[in-house]
Amino acid sequence: MSVELKLSRSNRIYCPNEPLEGKIVTKFPSSISHQGIRLTATGTVNLQVRGGTAGVIESFYGVIKPICIMNKSVEVRSSGKIGSGTTEIPFSIILRQPGQDNSERFYETFHGANISIQYLVTVDLMRGYLHKSLSATMEFIIETEKANLLEAPVAPEMVIFYITQDTQRHQLLPELLSGGFRITGKISSQCSLLDPISGELTVEASAVPICSIDIHLLRVESIIFGERIATETTIADGDVCRNMTLPIYVVLPRLLTCPTVLAGLTSVSLISLHIEKRDVYVWQQEEWRHFVEYSPFSIEFRVSIVISFQSELSKLYPKTDPKAPRLWRAMETVPLELFRTK
Repeated sequence: MSVELKLSRSNRIYCPNEPLEGKIVTKFPSSISHQGIRLTATGTVNLQVRGGTAGVIESFYGVIKPICIMNKSVEVRSSGKIGSGTTEIPFSIILRQPGQDNSERFYETFHGANISIQYLVTVDLMRGYLHKSLSATMEFIIETEKANLLEAPVAPEMVIFYITQDTQRHQLLPELLSGGFRITGKISSQCSLLDPISGELTVEASAVPICSIDIHLLRVESIIFGERIATETTIADGDVCRNMTLPIYVVLPRLLTCPTVLAGLTSVSLISLHIEKRDVYVWQQEEWRHFVEYSPFSIEFRVSIVISFQSELSKLYPKTDPKAPRLWRAMETVPLELFRTK
């Protein structure tokens, strides 16, 4: 005896102005009576503080509540009977009514480390007081309405970068400082979610052989400080020929990226700044609540170019966090704005 949901689209991608359609599939060995079949579609932004923070941020944890984007419910069938075997019941639910006030924003689906934007559809088959209700839940994906999409730019915005021993703020190996190195190139600073992050890189000089060159896509979730790695791409493994241009090409992962969200950026940045610098100013819980309600969350992205040089010391440390300063590593990070185009 089971209840399942099947959406009309195999990729489960819908826009807010499109109806969510599909079928409720029931499989029963014999016919059963029910008190009604109800379908509910919900959208929430879940904010979670975790990972190594201490002090006032822990009191901040209890203040964060999920942000409700949408909560729609329809009765698919009134009380009655469902026969034995397999039965398919079609459904359709409107996510946003035509002409409805669009001030409430439907953020795109996003699965982050501390911020998750999720849309779920749930069916409940109610069987009265003597029997347990049967239910099933499935996630569907929301993307920006086509009418609100930006026109694709003629050419992606690029930023020029260069990496030398003088641009590094952390300590380097003595041989890197004395011999020197210079890596130049350009990379996307604005990018459509439908296109890859592109660019090029050239190793002009390096006294120490290069072990690898990695491109890391970082997401910055402003509920807490710090960055979380979404994906990484190695564009070079082993030493690189000098003055040879290497292409940069990184495909964006769908559920781990979304259009850049700047919700109350000023206040969130202020909170992050105080946490990162371990400010001695004591925040009261009511003050934290004011900032959270005014500035719920922000999702930004960055691209980091990481150059790892050959060193016996690197073998003693696992390659876990590419952002952590290492004596044998040089890096440059540039901001990346993501948007969806037609």
